[in-house]
Formats: sequence, C-alpha cells, structure tokens
Amino acid sequence: MIYLELFFTFLKIGAFTFGGGYAMLPLIIDAVISKGWMSEAQIIDFVAVSESTPGPFAINIATYIGSEMGGVFGSFCATLGVVLPSFVIILIVAKCYEKFKENKWVKGCMSGLKPAVVGLIAAALLSMAATVFVPNGPTLEIFKDVSLYLSAGILALSTVLAFKKVHPILIICLSAVIGIAGGYLL
Repeated sequence: MIYLELFFTFLKIGAFTFGGGYAMLPLIIDAVISKGWMSEAQIIDFVAVSESTPGPFAINIATYIGSEMGGVFGSFCATLGVVLPSFVIILIVAKCYEKFKENKWVKGCMSGLKPAVVGLIAAALLSMAATVFVPNGPTLEIFKDVSLYLSAGILALSTVLAFKKVHPILIICLSAVIGIAGGYLL
C-alpha cells in the first residue's frame, strides 16, 4: 500500500538524518529514485520550487512527493513520516539536554555532527549541480551553455550579498528575477 510505503520511507529519512532538509536531500533522492516514484530531474525541479515556497524544505518536498504518489492522503502520510521523528527527538532532547549539555560525550557528539551535516549538504549541492549542468556526464560542451554562466553569476552575487548581510528574502527575489530574465532572454 502506497500510503504505508510513503509514511515509512519518510519516517526512516526523518529519523536518520541530522541537519535539516538539505541534509535529507541525498536520502530523499535515493529513496524516491530507487522506488521509481520520480526521476532525478523531477526532484531537482521541485527543489527549485520548494525553495521559493514558504515552510521547511523537508516538509515541502515530502508533501509534494506524497501528493504526487498518493494524493492528499499520500501527502499527509509522507509529511507525518518526515516530521514525526524530529518531533519525538526534540521532545526528548529538550527534556534531557539541560542536564547533559556539559557531558564530554554529548559535546563530542555535537562536534562530530557539524562536519557530517556540512558534508551532506555539500553532497546534495554537487548532486543537484551535476544533474542540472552535466546530466550526460562532463564534457567541454558545458562551457557553451549560457545557463552555467548565469547560474555562476547568481551564485557569486548571492554570496557577496549574503556576506554584506543583505536580507535573505531580497537575495531570493533578486536571484529569481535574474534567473527569470535570463531564462526568458536565452
């Protein structure tokens, strides 16, 4: 039954991923593709849409995939699955953290999780970039594609504006306008 499969797939992803939605992305992509629910290109398209919609990324993508696979109840099952582990874990952590936050094992665990989360986010970024820019493998043809330079320019501008402490909403809107204009003109 698709509803149980959606629930347990996203429950597993939610339970074994630390670091938020972007850290979940490699697991989501792997699960969705291995089950034949969507292609990687479809997931990448939704990642772009999910970034411009309100709400947490993991919830948006789980809701979308659930909706695509099982309608409204499918979106409910996938969303509940991805949220439930975090909800339960945060209740337990909130209850216990004050008592154990100075424990050397807890400090060590937190120190070890930080680079792992950065690595998972970097893996998601590289995977998405490869799907978008070199879907058939790297070739010199990529340098003839104007969208590569447009994307690199948006990334550079966004990075500069972020370091200058420009509000993230303004950066997102500016990036969207540049991307839309660039896509329209190309």
